[in-house]
Amino acid sequence: MTQTITASRSATYSDIDVQDVVLCLKADLVMIANSTGGMPTGKAEDYAHDIDLLAKGKYLDYVDVTLFSMGVEQKAVRYSVNGNAVNITNRRPGGVLWPRLPSPLMRVVVGYSSRYTQSVHETMKSKLRIPWGWCNADTSHAALSSSGGRDYVSNGFALQRKDWG
Repeated sequence: MTQTITASRSATYSDIDVQDVVLCLKADLVMIANSTGGMPTGKAEDYAHDIDLLAKGKYLDYVDVTLFSMGVEQKAVRYSVNGNAVNITNRRPGGVLWPRLPSPLMRVVVGYSSRYTQSVHETMKSKLRIPWGWCNADTSHAALSSSGGRDYVSNGFALQRKDWG
């Protein structure tokens, strides 16, 4: 089912818009965690909490979620931030019931915007639930095939989701 909401031409948004969009990502994370067993639900909620704070501060560029089974990449999804979203159709969360595989592990990587400096990191540390840092994990998903995506938008803020399987 598609819900059609087109972002305004002004591409302005508030923290409430960010929160509404991140709630869609949170729903996806919880569904992925529950269907795969790759992460406890509470941990998925902690990731969503932090992603919300990073997005509200304009410190977030993307969120990449990868499912591994026995160390091999199986599925992935990337949410790219679009802070100037116009003419994007909002979709409902879902479609992410990933399989339960042997030895599942979910990896969540955030890409920081250029606004996220070491001093911001030091300030944010006490507000975040996950001990984030910088990493150089390969998130190209070269071994997987692109399998579509969907967009979550409220006014001028969007997370544009791309899936691999």
